[in-house]
Parts: sequence; structure tokens; C-alpha cells
Amino acid sequence: MKRLIAAVAGAVAAVLCAAGALVSVVVSAHPAAAATLTEVTGFGANPGNLRMHLYVPNNVQQNPPIVLAMHTCGGSGPGFYSSTEFASLADRYGFIVIYPSASKKMNCFDNWSEASKVRGGQTDPVSLMSMITYVEQQYHGDPNRVFATGASSGAMMTNAMLALYPEVFKAGAAFMGVPFTCFPNEAAYSPGGNSAPCVGKTAQQWGDVVRNANPSYRGPWPRMQLWHGTSDNVVAYAELDEEIKQWTNVHGLSQTPTTTDTPQSGWSRRRYADSSGTVQVEAYTIQGAGHSLPMGGMAAIAIQFFGLTGSPSPSPSPSPSPSPSASPSASPSASPSASPSASPSASPSPSPSIPQGASCRITYRPNSWNDGFTADVTITNTGTAPVNGWTVTWTWPGNQRITNAWNTTVTQSGAQVTARNVSYNPAIPAGGSTNFGFQGTYSGTNTAPAAFALNGAACTIA
Repeated sequence: MKRLIAAVAGAVAAVLCAAGALVSVVVSAHPAAAATLTEVTGFGANPGNLRMHLYVPNNVQQNPPIVLAMHTCGGSGPGFYSSTEFASLADRYGFIVIYPSASKKMNCFDNWSEASKVRGGQTDPVSLMSMITYVEQQYHGDPNRVFATGASSGAMMTNAMLALYPEVFKAGAAFMGVPFTCFPNEAAYSPGGNSAPCVGKTAQQWGDVVRNANPSYRGPWPRMQLWHGTSDNVVAYAELDEEIKQWTNVHGLSQTPTTTDTPQSGWSRRRYADSSGTVQVEAYTIQGAGHSLPMGGMAAIAIQFFGLTGSPSPSPSPSPSPSPSASPSASPSASPSASPSASPSASPSPSPSIPQGASCRITYRPNSWNDGFTADVTITNTGTAPVNGWTVTWTWPGNQRITNAWNTTVTQSGAQVTARNVSYNPAIPAGGSTNFGFQGTYSGTNTAPAAFALNGAACTIA
């Protein structure tokens, strides 16, 4: 189990965080402008020494739901904000997103210490609870609609938060995680471990560790959505079944799913419903996917599982007191667009267009290491009319090769690359932006592309 952190801190952070230089954003007071990410200091007890970033959309609900969104090892809250679509979904549905940043063991959330396994332990979960309380108090957040999600280290913490504070969370969505208390001690979560350290317990044993964290609690337990790729070589795919064992047992359900289906090609879904037909646990297997989730609309499916895809009740953002201190924001999230579907299609919207006389700006931010890299790309529509469906093209100056991507569908032929919108982000309003990211490999020098085009029209490069 001693190789796990080394693998997680390198491969995990590289795949999902895309935590390159952040782009400072100046937002006008016009209601159509995108909201910005702000840093909050002094949010309460913080024994985990975490940082808190907050995204409050312009159309925030009167008593908004709260989504706690947690990054991978080696990442950061702003990195998770810029590399996932939770903020653009918040724009659409009016909930608030908390993006915490970890500080221990190469920026991994503490899932190994004894304190992390007990309610009120003086480490990361207490800091995360302080953030939730802050939003409830300062932004009138709805205490009956609090949710947790995260990837890898953040998924492990999602499992922990739902186990430690089940009365706080209604549901969670864990991407590439492990069961609560998977790591028995710090030595099990240190360099050199294997990728599947938590296989072998029975469902009853896994359920007991959750129940023992709150022996007087009688429910209801939070609903749980679980995701894993079959080719994950950082956190083994076998951990998905261990998580299923844990949460089905907590809910008193059979290990046999009530339904199985294929929401889209390469995906399989197992659902575990109670006697009333309510799905308490569902698990997605993504065939051939590595340590690269969420991607391709998966965040939209998580938000739907939380029950947050109804129409929000727009209202002005409450003015918190004290005001959170602003920090440089990551690239602005996409402005509201078409509703994400439960099973997003990778196909671009029909008839992509950029109106005559319109123009565009591309911001390209790579983060390179050895022979690999990630990149975050922001498209800004600097024209006067909206873009309906987008395709971005460029040519690599070297031997770069894209291996996976998020918020886009990428094809590459030789050095030529084409990135198209997916089903939930086809629209870019005039003056608005959207972003996507990808992981790739290279040798020699990772030189940035010299030119980008949006729907055939050349863009300026920021």
C-alpha cells in the first residue's frame, strides 16, 4: 500500500486538476456576466488548515442548496472549479458550490489519520463542516439540501463526510473513491502502496464501520452515487464493489441490484432501490476509463441524482457578513446554457455558428511534467451575438498527443486537433466564456499552439 500517494499525487493531480496559472477575471455588475470564484477566510474552526473558495451564481436561489466539491490529490479548489462543470451547472440551477483546498501530504484530503475517522476529530472533516455552516449562515443555504462530491482523494472524503455527518448530507457522488476507513493508518496512505488496499471485507463489515462512526444515529442515511473506470491504475476499479458493499449494507439493501442498464455506450449502471422504489445507491462502471473522472457530462448526472435539476427561483445574491475576501478566480464558468441531460451525448450541437463580424479569444494554460501535461482552454465570445455550438481547432507545433479530455469531445489526426462542445455546453453568449481541458503526452518541448480557430474563424490568444 506504500505506492498509493506517489501515484495519486502525480497521476491524479495531473489528470483532473489542470491547476495551471489562474486567470484573473474582472466581472461587470451586469446581471448577464458570469459570477466569479472568491476565497473565504475566517469561516470557522479549521483544524485541517484548509482553504475555502466559494462559487455563488448570479441566479442563486433564495435558500440555495449547497454542493461541497472536493479535488484530487495534488490539486486545489480553484483547479477543481476550472476543470469540472459544477460551476456552470450552478449557473443553470442556482445552487452554491464550495471548493475546499487540502494542505496535507501533497494536497490530499486527510483520509488516513485516526482523527479523520471520528466525528468531531480535529482534522479536515471539521474544517469542511465549518465551511458548510458558514454558507448556511451567511448565504441562507438550505440545511436540508447539502451534498458532497469529489474525485479520488475528494471521493474518499465524500465517503467519509457522509459516514461521519449523515444528518447533514442528503446525498453524495464519489468519482474513483474507496470506502470509508479504507486506510487503517497513515502508513497505509504513504508512498509505495498498491492501488487496491481495501478489498476483502464483507458488506456487513463495511457497513459496521459507518454505523460505528455514529452509533446512536438511526437514519435516514444519505443516498450515494459511485463512479469508477475499469482501467484506473491509480485507485483500482475493484474499490467500486467495496463501496457498493458499504453503502448498500448501510441502507439495508441486497447486494443484487434492482435494475441494471447501459445509459450510453461503454457505461453500465447498477441501481439499488428500497421497498418504495427510491434508488438509494447507484454505481456507474465506465469501460476503458482511467483515472480521469468526472468527464463527459458525469457532473450533470450527479447533480440530477441530487435532485437539483428543477428550475431555480432566481433572486439576488444575499450579501454575506462578513464579506468573503476575493481571490484571483479561475477562468469564468460557462454562462447558463441548455439543460444537461441525464445521459449526455458527445455529439456537438447542430449547425455550429459564429455570427458574421463576431470574434473570439482563446486562453491556453498548460501544466507540464516529464513527458505528460494537462491544459485548460477558455473560449471567450468577444462578439455581439451568441455562439450556438462550438468547434475549436488548432495544430500542434510538436508531437503532442491528447489522451483524454473533459467538457469537450476531442479528435486528433496527426498534429491537427478538433475539440467540440458536448451536450451541456453548446452555447456561449456574447461576452461570455466556457472552458474545457485535456491530458496529453509529448517528448522534447511542449510548445503551445500558435493559433486557434472557433468555428473556422481565427481567434486572438490571451
